[in-house]
Amino acid sequence: MNILDKITLDKRKEVALKKSIIPVSQLEQSVLFERPTVSLANNLRNSKSGIIAEHKRRSPSKSVINNTLTVQDVSKGYESAGVCGMSVLTDGKYFGGSLDDLLTARASCNLPLLRKEFIIDSYQILEAKAYGADVILLIAAILSRDEIKQFSEFAKSLNLDVLLEVHNEEELHKAVMPSLDMLGVNNRNLKTFEVSLETSKGLSNIIPNDFVKVSESGISNIEAIKELQPYGYQGFLIGENFMKTDNPGESAGAFIKELEL
Repeated sequence: MNILDKITLDKRKEVALKKSIIPVSQLEQSVLFERPTVSLANNLRNSKSGIIAEHKRRSPSKSVINNTLTVQDVSKGYESAGVCGMSVLTDGKYFGGSLDDLLTARASCNLPLLRKEFIIDSYQILEAKAYGADVILLIAAILSRDEIKQFSEFAKSLNLDVLLEVHNEEELHKAVMPSLDMLGVNNRNLKTFEVSLETSKGLSNIIPNDFVKVSESGISNIEAIKELQPYGYQGFLIGENFMKTDNPGESAGAFIKELEL
């Protein structure tokens, strides 16, 4: 059993428990449920840098990345830095995140917020909306084509952007459909945790141009982005690189300035 299978199994138990405690009607009554969303896809299309910066305390591959910063400081810092959007990890067991992190980020900035989560149930999409997200992540490796269709169409009905993450050509072929806004290529092999930008390069020409192309994982320097831009990538998800510094906002700001030179 690889780490993704393990996370998904735990997630099914967690979601079943949450559904038994908080009914859908309660989520729909959230103050944020009526909030107009901001499109991350549009921001990426109109940006020179395309940076999506992440709030991430730890990960299964790196253990603790940064446990000392507040979500409020990180999100305000990212907004000042001029990022296109912010990704907030809400998985507790493996990444040390929570829905409260999403709520705090929403109260602290006006950036489009991506709920970074292992979505296996439409209930989690309602949660994302109720806690202030603008974008959801769907991971092709853990979903069937029917689930991707069902979840992405449901997200669109709530005015949420959809970023679909793929790791290889097979996942890409099963996943391309009109209810997606962005296609993300994860450069990390989730079975071995090895990272290679060749994954993004190799898949770039099979991703239809209707979608904003996003490259994820292993992007830690300007060179990596400059290398990927000619392949049509407009979005770059950067997590650990900023979070492992004392001031993620400042390091994101310096990164973007250098990138736009």
